[in-house]
Amino acid sequence: MGGEQSLALPPGKGPHCVGCVDVMVGHTQQGLFLRLFYPCEPREGAERPRWIPRYEYCRGLADSTGHSQRWGAPLLHVAFGSCRVPVSWKAPFKPRSGGYPLVIFSHGLGAFRTLYSSICTELASRGFVVAALEHRDRSASVTYFCTAGSGQEQWIHHQRVPQGQKEFYFRNMQVHQRANECVRALRLFQAIRGGQPVPNVLHPDFDLSVLKDGVDLAKVAVMGHSFGGVTAVLALVKEPSFRCAVALDAWMFPLENTLYPEMPRPVLFINAEKFQTPESIAKMKRLSSRNSQTRIITVLGSVHHSQTDFAFLTGKLVKRIFSVGGTLDPHKGLDITSRAALAFLQRHLDLREDFDRWDHLLDGIGDSVVPEAPPCLSNL
Repeated sequence: MGGEQSLALPPGKGPHCVGCVDVMVGHTQQGLFLRLFYPCEPREGAERPRWIPRYEYCRGLADSTGHSQRWGAPLLHVAFGSCRVPVSWKAPFKPRSGGYPLVIFSHGLGAFRTLYSSICTELASRGFVVAALEHRDRSASVTYFCTAGSGQEQWIHHQRVPQGQKEFYFRNMQVHQRANECVRALRLFQAIRGGQPVPNVLHPDFDLSVLKDGVDLAKVAVMGHSFGGVTAVLALVKEPSFRCAVALDAWMFPLENTLYPEMPRPVLFINAEKFQTPESIAKMKRLSSRNSQTRIITVLGSVHHSQTDFAFLTGKLVKRIFSVGGTLDPHKGLDITSRAALAFLQRHLDLREDFDRWDHLLDGIGDSVVPEAPPCLSNL
């Protein structure tokens, strides 16, 4: 397969061990599905969850990337079906007085809830609860829900832009559904905080009431990559409880122009060197002109997938399938991205941490990071 294929995701560097569990709420497409990353109690011999949770996701990835399911799905399954995420599956939640800040994370086009495990694990190790959504707007490579009664799985497959329909209108409809799902995820935590029983359809043995006093709902941010990046920006408009947003290489195309004057809170845009267009950067700058605390930085040597777990893939064939070709070491890229995000979150969530030691990254100062747009677009 073009050399040995492997995936080695890094463990979190923060002081907390990280636990993980899937949460599915409701028995219809209007419910919620997410993977929860959280600070946990240490547990010897804990199970580590699979990175690709089901074979159906191999089929979905092959299809959403334009490859044949017939050969693409088996290749992905053989290469990565046994790969694990370095977290403790369903480990006991680690309580903290006052609770942890919350980040709602939105995935990119053709992705799903586990493909950002590296950045989610790092944030959780630093003392955040992270809810990585799996969107049901048909932008995920594939997803599913379980019907009431029988618990039968109903799969929702990736959908391309319908023939004859303008892409903007199709993607705009999707981004609004995605942002609404981010808001509903926040409502889920508010319900838990209020003492409402919230059954977890997939794992009823993991009692979500342990989160009742474990999340600080006064300190909530929204974050995402690509399509998820612009989803985070839109969610910031829709929900006042989101105090800031972190947008990783945001795909700004689906956002309508009428929303720009309504952007009251700060956004951190962390761009890859090779993805953005002049039009997209112009939209980011339009937002930054509305809020002096909004920041735009670019990570040199990175490409669009550098901010996903695909950056840690090895093996020429699979790297070619997912267009992972940046020159920046993926561990260094993750450090830059997570530390800039942590500094920004401390500033705007009023955290009492030491993440401000990375404030210089927010001004584009440091090795492999520059302010504003990539050098090739710096004249905008």
